[in-house]
Amino acid sequence: MEVKVIGAGLAGCELAWKLANNGIKVKLYEKKNVKKNEIQQLNTFAELVCSNTFRSKSTQNAVGILKKELELLDSLILDCAYKTQIPADDALAVDRESFSKLVDEKIRSHKNIEIFEEEILEINENEYTVITCGPLISGEFKEEINRVVGNQKLFYLDASAPIITKESIDFSKVFYSSRHGDDKSYICVPLTEEEFNKFHKDLLEAKKVNLKDFENEIFFQGCQPIERLAKISKSSLLNGPMSPNGLKYKSMNPFAVVQLRRDDAIDSLYNIVGFQTNLTWPEQKRIFSSLPGLGGAEFIRYGVMHKNFYLNSPKILNNKLQVMRSKKLFFAGQITGVEGYIESFASAHIVAAALMDQYHGRKFIPFPRETILGSLINYVTNPKIKKLKPMKANMGILDYKIPTFETKTQKNEFIFQNSITNLLKYLKIEK
Repeated sequence: MEVKVIGAGLAGCELAWKLANNGIKVKLYEKKNVKKNEIQQLNTFAELVCSNTFRSKSTQNAVGILKKELELLDSLILDCAYKTQIPADDALAVDRESFSKLVDEKIRSHKNIEIFEEEILEINENEYTVITCGPLISGEFKEEINRVVGNQKLFYLDASAPIITKESIDFSKVFYSSRHGDDKSYICVPLTEEEFNKFHKDLLEAKKVNLKDFENEIFFQGCQPIERLAKISKSSLLNGPMSPNGLKYKSMNPFAVVQLRRDDAIDSLYNIVGFQTNLTWPEQKRIFSSLPGLGGAEFIRYGVMHKNFYLNSPKILNNKLQVMRSKKLFFAGQITGVEGYIESFASAHIVAAALMDQYHGRKFIPFPRETILGSLINYVTNPKIKKLKPMKANMGILDYKIPTFETKTQKNEFIFQNSITNLLKYLKIEK
């Protein structure tokens, strides 16, 4: 059996590695060294483009539990993330370049993976093919996808936050703190009510990039531009990326707080957390530099808006992430409607399991609905959903009856233990 994988992002590399380790030959296609999209910068595989964090490691939330599931599934991407991680409170953050380089080296050195650095514009439905190209695809390939799955497409907009140098921050006006324990990996910018109100007003009046190329402006709730949150309400900022909760400055409670998260291993770059934006670059410089301590901020990367394309999966894919009208064609990654880095490469394990069952002549059994991964895939392929909206891992999509507990902590611990127990049973591993 030979499988063609189109796209060497997180999902593509995870899938290629899993198949190759199980004796299946993989042809991995990646075009970035021939033609990069609008936000790619590195030449290596598995480039992180929106953030450098894989979010929480705590098993008190869904994404932390999903990480534990992926450990049992021998995830390449997660292993590389742990090997290149940098301090980030309770989140798993990595040095972008070191992480991408490590994944690239692992993939290129595998004897069962053959690399093709070229652009694929035609899909051969007679070959086992998995499209893992992510949500940023060329117009030509989008049309080819439409040809094989039917013209049922959706769009939403996603955005990246600015990155500044640490040395350009005025530390007399900021402080180190975090909301979890004693970790000091975040730099916090405190704002008074007057400073917050001025910042809010500036966001409302700022010039934005013209998005005439986009067909629909459907913003995903989890990654909205900061200026759009400002337009919704002040409370959207104060309860979101500028929340002061749990962050004290000199024994006082700031009215609002902007957090900066470390973005590299040598502690020289910081990402403005939650400040994904579509403001023009001069406006970003002007408005973000008005924040306390950032008057002399050196911007290494400004925030950018980019186009994300994803499938209306319930109408197109079954629970194997297989195209219902083309039995040798599969999809994995964010293009399926799962939202987030962890969720993207986690979805590759569904396709890997389906293809390995095909290879060994076994019947595919869906991942348990008691697991976060199983419930996520069940959600994005649920035929009862008429119009899919991107979904990240969360407790709300678990599709089974959960006992009543006195505390949320007890409930979440039960969900975690139940997930691991059921996944081990599914994998036929004795605890």
